[in-house]
Amino acid sequence: MQARKLEMACPVCASTEVFYTCTPDCCFNHVCNNCGATFEPATTATGRQVSGITAPHPLPEASDPTVGCAKCYGTAVYMIGESELACAKCGSVLTLEMTEVARNN
Repeated sequence: MQARKLEMACPVCASTEVFYTCTPDCCFNHVCNNCGATFEPATTATGRQVSGITAPHPLPEASDPTVGCAKCYGTAVYMIGESELACAKCGSVLTLEMTEVARNN
């Protein structure tokens, strides 16, 4: 199953121009290039599993959106299908939610 880079929209303005601004050993802080809001994505395991996930080519860059897997804590989380996420490390199918949302005032 060919995966593609993780895509997410800003929870404030819905722009898809969002960037990862930290490191996985710290947090998952992202910033929206459009409105300046900051937020942290998180995942929840659905209980479903998939196998044979092929990482996207090219691989995501350091500033591309990223999130940790709720099951194994790996960061090889990619898009499969239209809007589903899956972890290439453990095969968990995941849902995405936004936490720590802060508007740029």
